[in-house]
Amino acid sequence: MAPPPPPKQLVLAASSADAGVAAWDLRTGAEEIRYRPCASRPHALASVAGRFLAAAQAHPAGGNSSTVHFYLWDKPQVAVKSFPAEPIRALLADQEGSYLIGGGSNGNLFLWEVASGELLHTWHAHYRAVKCLALYDYLLVSGSEDGSIKVWDLITVLDEQSRLEAKTPYLYSFNQHALPVTDIACFLGAIAVSSSEDQTCKIWSLSEGRMLRSISFPTSIDSVALDPRSHVFYVGGRDGKIYVTAMGVDVSSHGSDESSILGALDDHSKAVTSLASSTDGLLLVSGSEDGNVRVWDTRSQQVTRKFKHSQGPVTNVLIVTPKRVNLPPLHPLRKVCSANGEVEPQSVILPRPENDVPIPGNRTSIFVERYLDEFQKYGGSSMLLDSALNTHNGAPNQQGEWRGKYLELQDLFVHEVLDQMPSLRNP
Repeated sequence: MAPPPPPKQLVLAASSADAGVAAWDLRTGAEEIRYRPCASRPHALASVAGRFLAAAQAHPAGGNSSTVHFYLWDKPQVAVKSFPAEPIRALLADQEGSYLIGGGSNGNLFLWEVASGELLHTWHAHYRAVKCLALYDYLLVSGSEDGSIKVWDLITVLDEQSRLEAKTPYLYSFNQHALPVTDIACFLGAIAVSSSEDQTCKIWSLSEGRMLRSISFPTSIDSVALDPRSHVFYVGGRDGKIYVTAMGVDVSSHGSDESSILGALDDHSKAVTSLASSTDGLLLVSGSEDGNVRVWDTRSQQVTRKFKHSQGPVTNVLIVTPKRVNLPPLHPLRKVCSANGEVEPQSVILPRPENDVPIPGNRTSIFVERYLDEFQKYGGSSMLLDSALNTHNGAPNQQGEWRGKYLELQDLFVHEVLDQMPSLRNP
């Protein structure tokens, strides 16, 4: 019997013009479907664990309202339409598809539960619009037009008592960028890379809460994608080039950053607005203001496929493997939180490979479960495991102790990565 065919992978591309979301078969190059209507800004398109597509719509010029559209893979029209309290500029789903996180034009962040559409929490994060979001485990990283980057502990965000006890609403605040932050990507070892209109990318330790280094480029940078195979990342420039950049190359403080830039991929005529890397790092997809999408072989650094989206600029590209499963009814995203502005405890939906089942308990249980999985993988003492289990069972007085132990684990990760890249540390 012949082996089953591999899962179909799609390249998705959206535009700020109302040209829909185009979906091409990565293997054959054929356009499969186009989801309409859709006009989205950069970082406003998200695959929700491969089960469906979410896109925040660009609000009309001068308008103060916009919508979030959900699309099912096999239907070109909008399946569910939501009306958030403010226009959403950036949209992100967690890996399991349990939550959607939105960054608003007024600097607010919104956290929704996908299963119910309920708004779990909203808070003011930045002075100006949130332009990009990234997740590393339970840490949310947000970048803004005001040039700031903030790191949020979602366990604290979702727990009222932890919010009251925290000295600041955020875990870390970084203000080293001189101009708006345009993109953020997270890497193994709790390392993040941010890009900015100030022509730099900065590398951060999310565990230590500090900047590791800054790399300058000859142009403003709009997009970042990390190569999961190595300590290399790609950045999309407004000059139409994609710069291949090394994380750990030593650069003299009096010199340039040319030694960090390993090369450039050049096949776009305008700014490269969006990048997406395949999970094995062998393919890179780029979208540009020239309306074109390119698929690159990262080993040969050659273009393997070319797609034309529309006459308008491409603002988002994704590589997805659709999971064509029988979904429960999708719910619109709520505009406000539960009664009295508080969130009532409910079950958390944890998507599983075979079927989705509700797991009763506190909403933070998803993050605790991830902690236990990682902790057991890397080997921890029974005392620490007992502490984590007590927190999972609802002992609020151990919340701070648990967070401390998790940060210790993150320190172990980041130091391991830094040991492999000694030049990341300041000489």
